[in-house]
Amino acid sequence: MTTDDPTSSAGIAANSPTEARRPLTLRDVSEASGVSEMTVSRVLRNRGDVSAATRERVLAAAKKLGYVPNKIAGALASSRVNLVAVILPSLSNLVFPEVIDGISSVLEDTELQPVLGITHYRPEQEEKVLYEMLSWRPSGVIIAGLERSEAAKAMLRNAGIPVVEIMDVDGDPIDSVVGISHRRAGRMMAQAIIEAGYKRIGFLGTKMPLDHRAKKRLDGFIDALDAAGMKLADEEYYEGGSGFGKGREMTKTILERSPDLDFLYYSNDLIGAGGMLYCVENGIDIPGRVGMAGFNNIELLDGLPRQLATMDSCRREIGEAAARIIAERAGSPNHGGGEHVVLMPKVTMGDTLLRQ
Repeated sequence: MTTDDPTSSAGIAANSPTEARRPLTLRDVSEASGVSEMTVSRVLRNRGDVSAATRERVLAAAKKLGYVPNKIAGALASSRVNLVAVILPSLSNLVFPEVIDGISSVLEDTELQPVLGITHYRPEQEEKVLYEMLSWRPSGVIIAGLERSEAAKAMLRNAGIPVVEIMDVDGDPIDSVVGISHRRAGRMMAQAIIEAGYKRIGFLGTKMPLDHRAKKRLDGFIDALDAAGMKLADEEYYEGGSGFGKGREMTKTILERSPDLDFLYYSNDLIGAGGMLYCVENGIDIPGRVGMAGFNNIELLDGLPRQLATMDSCRREIGEAAARIIAERAGSPNHGGGEHVVLMPKVTMGDTLLRQ
């Protein structure tokens, strides 16, 4: 064997395309690079005193072979792998990709890699995802929300790793928490609507049992109305995913049932945008006859003929802050933890929350 060709391994060359391929090992990289397995191990783990030329030769051989180190084997000694479990309720909701982007933007400058799990807002699925992810001994967990089953809480409390609950700060976190107060967000939107002079307000949103954050926003909204001597005039709820079509349907239903409504508050921007399109198509004056507002400030809606009033929920900033906490604590095992990062939502008036 020569060392001129970093992939000149007789064992690998003998495999035909139709044969079952065995996993690559340190020995394969050792033979391809012409150095000992111990040296290969030091290079791939970035440990020990290895010359720059040898390091470059080993890395080139590993890359060309497509060799991926067995992190689980390394975890037997360290008890941890460089993975961060990111557990979210949905990817069909346009809110969460921005959170993931914020997490990734911070972790890409570290050795940590995010691994995603989806719960579909179901507590039993969250337990299952947590169990599987924690069994791989990740370096940290970033998980949406504060409400979860006792079994899920027990797993997180006893994991022995940093846990950051995100999106919501209205509750008692297990460890660290990053998010906004959804009760405050609801109150802020109600105050903006009241100050604009609207009186007969309807609410349109998802059924609340599993969407705790939407429930908290509605609670805060109703509290602010009560403080002003007002009540919700009507409510319309739905199950399933959000979308323009659902918003059109709900808006038609509530306005036909309560034609005297002068403002519609939606639990998210997607159904709010559908409601706005319904009103535009039916000649309903916005915001003079009916005002409307959503929640989340989704960029997708920027191309609509009018800008929907909404509230920025700081999604990317939440992801970034959560990832920084995990990265800092992964590098400082004796860090005390318990960070509490509260971001402030912002009302955007748009074209639909201004009385004419």
